[in-house]
Amino acid sequence: MNRIRPASTKFSLLALALLPSLALAQSAAPVYDVNDLDSSVSACQDFNAYANGKWVKANPIPADKTSWGAFNALREQSLNAQHDILNKAAAGADEAKAGSIDQKVGWLYRSGMDNSAIEKAGYSPIKPDLAAIAKLKKPEEIAAWLGKAAAQGTGHVFGFGSGSDFKNASNQIAFAGQGGLGLPTPDYYTKDEYAALRTAYRDHLAKLFTMTGTKAADATKRADNVLAFETRLAKASLSRVELRDPKNQYNFVTLAEADHITPHFKWEAFFKAIDVKPGKGFSLSQPKFFAEFDKMLADVPAAQWRDYLAAHAIDSASPSLSTAFQNERFDFYGKTLNGQPEQEVRWKRVVGSVNGAMGEGLGQLYVKDYFPAESKARAQVLVDNVRNALKSRIEHLDWMSDATKAKAIAKWSTFLPKIGYPDHWRSWDGLKVSPNDFFANVRAARAFNQRWELDHIGKKTDRLEWGMTPQTVNAYYNPTDNTINFPAAILQPPFFYANGDDAINYGGIGAVIGHEAGHGFDDQGSQFDGAGNNANWWTPEDRKRFEERTALLGAQFDAYAPIPSMPDKHVNGKLTMGENIGDLGGLNFAYTAMQTAAAGKPDPMIDGLTRDQRFFLSWARVWRGNIRDKAQLVLLNSDPHAPTKFRAIAAPSNMPAFAQAFQCKDGDAMVRSGDKRVQIW
Repeated sequence: MNRIRPASTKFSLLALALLPSLALAQSAAPVYDVNDLDSSVSACQDFNAYANGKWVKANPIPADKTSWGAFNALREQSLNAQHDILNKAAAGADEAKAGSIDQKVGWLYRSGMDNSAIEKAGYSPIKPDLAAIAKLKKPEEIAAWLGKAAAQGTGHVFGFGSGSDFKNASNQIAFAGQGGLGLPTPDYYTKDEYAALRTAYRDHLAKLFTMTGTKAADATKRADNVLAFETRLAKASLSRVELRDPKNQYNFVTLAEADHITPHFKWEAFFKAIDVKPGKGFSLSQPKFFAEFDKMLADVPAAQWRDYLAAHAIDSASPSLSTAFQNERFDFYGKTLNGQPEQEVRWKRVVGSVNGAMGEGLGQLYVKDYFPAESKARAQVLVDNVRNALKSRIEHLDWMSDATKAKAIAKWSTFLPKIGYPDHWRSWDGLKVSPNDFFANVRAARAFNQRWELDHIGKKTDRLEWGMTPQTVNAYYNPTDNTINFPAAILQPPFFYANGDDAINYGGIGAVIGHEAGHGFDDQGSQFDGAGNNANWWTPEDRKRFEERTALLGAQFDAYAPIPSMPDKHVNGKLTMGENIGDLGGLNFAYTAMQTAAAGKPDPMIDGLTRDQRFFLSWARVWRGNIRDKAQLVLLNSDPHAPTKFRAIAAPSNMPAFAQAFQCKDGDAMVRSGDKRVQIW
């Protein structure tokens, strides 16, 4: 289970919502299939269509997906691999060593596949919670319930967990942050264009109430109460762009100062309920939100609070309840909101639940079969070479002063790369799992993981700890510990071939490595030093020049409109800024590293393609794919990553090496020249 961290403190390659924690073994497919290229399209006009158009046309989105592309293909093969692991574990769980990981993940998976027991239980597993919520009458009783729920990992209204202190990153402190919304962003509650979705959400909530015994007329009223409650929270919430600013993610307060912001919510009582000693204080990260939450404790009728808490208790539990609840949740979040025609089959969803409950435990079994030692060794060489290229590019920047360069190199020198999987695995001792009660198992795991999370508070930061499981098809950078992290699952084709040529590997995993390292120097990461502290290491003049260059990149992405049927819906250059800087820098770092590795060596000219052409084609192939319009709209509003088809073309269009590789000229769509060309790191 991933740690709860402030919004800025983990920058991943792709939205995790699209990438469940899964992986696959090395493929026997060719390293690069030139038959994928569409010769009817000019690489200089639309590189994505040239590199990926044929594949996209030949690979429509499956009915149980919102998107389909290179990442999704990895996920599907990974699901099968993990399915095999879990089937074997389930079959042998009764005879496995008592309390072993094999037994626990086996029983967890087996209980999730026990449809008969789950159907028989209906919604009875949450009846005690609903009964307790129904008794809440006073603000102090509601506050006590919030503390009790937080201790079990089922918190409401706001998020709570641990993270590195922004001013002393070697220490872990508590963070409380805004939350409590059932729709993707605050805009969904206030803008007219989302009125129909609000109605659909209200209807979804009403259905949940009727499914748990409320009469239809009363259910609609209760759903209206929930929507009104969340709308008030939304109006006090910061936008996704605002949350990218570290100043909006960290606000250290003492308990007395926190109580001054929330006079009706006593933080000492909350910390006691979750059994945490806060030390000198904690981060009440968005004080405006918490001030409004406190007012709502005082002036929102208890009945409306009960409706809100009950709705979220039912909705969050739905994936572990009977089929009717699972289907209702999918009908709104999958079908209505994201346009997904069909729900994934049961076993795939249960694999996801196992990952959520015991992801690193499953990862321990995964790496035994799917991550050979030679892959880790080859990846380490690529990491070292790309990091060295980053250093070289910093040293040769013409827009940065020597003073700031020295600080940048100092930060570079403290990067900690982590490859494949943790050096030390999490212990699962104390987690009780039974072979036949899925809901109880999921709840026990949630509480166990929450205890593990809360136990970090007051301790030293462990840079060797991972925030992703080995089987996650992704990578990330964490500025508060200055680590770049590459799970085993992404060290696979088409990103990485243990025996592949340099051009393919540097254009794939090399650019991923560069992307994550580049996050240390993007618009957010550059506000943290090598020790992980939120501290300025720039001269004012250099920062100004940096922001002028990033503004130009923002304008490039602002111009992209990914949904033909919605030409007024553009990419948000500010929301996606960090990832776009990561792509542009990462591809440049990887290209420099490839040039260094190839120095003095003849161009192999594989399949009639030059080394440089294969490099850029490898990059584009990673981003091939298609997505449903509804899902794309949600991501435009909420995801800090730009649509994949623009990631394939944006960075190359700013690189003279691309134009030279494909003999493009000024005026071609794929050549940004003059004052339009963006060059940062």
